[in-house]
Amino acid sequence: MRKIKSLFPWLISAIVFWSAGFAYNVYFGGLIGWHRKAYNNKVALAGDIKAQRRLILVGGSGVHYTFNAEYMEDELGFPVFNFGLDGQVGLDLILPITLEEIREGDIVLLIPEYLMLLDDVGTGPIAFPFALATNNLDLIEVSQKDFFENTLTLGIPGLNSLVKSGVDLITKGHFDDYYSDPLTPRGEPTRTFLRQSSWWQMTITRTVSDHSIQVIEEFKKDVENKSATLILSLPIIYGDNDEETLANVKETAEKLAKIAPIIYDEKTLNIWTSSDLFADTHYHLKPEGRIIRSDQVIEELKSILNN
Repeated sequence: MRKIKSLFPWLISAIVFWSAGFAYNVYFGGLIGWHRKAYNNKVALAGDIKAQRRLILVGGSGVHYTFNAEYMEDELGFPVFNFGLDGQVGLDLILPITLEEIREGDIVLLIPEYLMLLDDVGTGPIAFPFALATNNLDLIEVSQKDFFENTLTLGIPGLNSLVKSGVDLITKGHFDDYYSDPLTPRGEPTRTFLRQSSWWQMTITRTVSDHSIQVIEEFKKDVENKSATLILSLPIIYGDNDEETLANVKETAEKLAKIAPIIYDEKTLNIWTSSDLFADTHYHLKPEGRIIRSDQVIEELKSILNN
C-alpha cells in the first residue's frame, strides 16, 4: 500500500503535465490548435453567407493558399467561400466535414492535392488529432489502440514546437504559426509565407488511387442528395512536365472526369514549370498568382455554369 501511495505524486504530476501539453497542442500554440481555430472560423463565416447559391472551394492548403475568393465573387456575381483546410487531414475526413456545411443550391468545387489523390488510406497524419480537436471523431474509423496512442501523443508537445513558441512569445509577444493569421470574410489567409529553401520541380509518379476514386464518388452522391452540384478540378502545382508526370496527371483527370465535370488547362494539365508565382510550397501561390489562378477557374467554370 505504501508503494502505491508513493506513486500518487508521480501520477498526479504526469496528469498535470499531460493536461498542460494537451491544452498547448489543441487550444494554444500547437499546430492542431491553429487548425481547430481556422476550421471553426471557416464554419462560422460560411454560415454567415445567406445567399441561395454559393461557390464552395474545397481541398487542402492548396486551396486555402491558392485563390482570391472576393475577386472571384466579383467576377461571378455570387458568393465564393474558401473552405480549404490541410491536405494532411485526408479526404476521408475533409469531405464529410465539408458536407456538413453544404446547402441546397451550392456549387462545390473540389480540388484535392496529389498528396490526397494518390493516397490509398484516406486519412492523413493529422486526421485523428484534427478530428479530436474539432469534435468530429465520429466521422473517422479508429481502433482502440490508435485512439489511446494518439490521445496520449496529444499531451506531449514536440521540442521544436515548444522552442518555436517560446521564441515567438519573446520576439512577437504571441504564438505564431501556419493558420494562426486572421481570415478574410471569405475564409482566406491574410498573410503569405515565402519559401526559404531552394525549389525543385515536383513529379507525379502514380495515378489517382482506387480509394480516392471511391471516396469522391460517395461524396458526389452526398452532395447531390443535398441538391447541390459537384465540380472537380486538378490542382495547380510547380512541377516537371516529364512524360511520366504528364501521363499520370492525364490519366488522373480522365478517371475523375467519369465521376463529375472536371476543369483544368488541357495544354498544361495545371502544371506550372516556373516557380515565380509560388510562395512557400509547390501548391501555394503568391497574391498575384492567386489572381491568375482565380481567373483561370472563373473562365473554366463559366462554360459549365452556362450549360
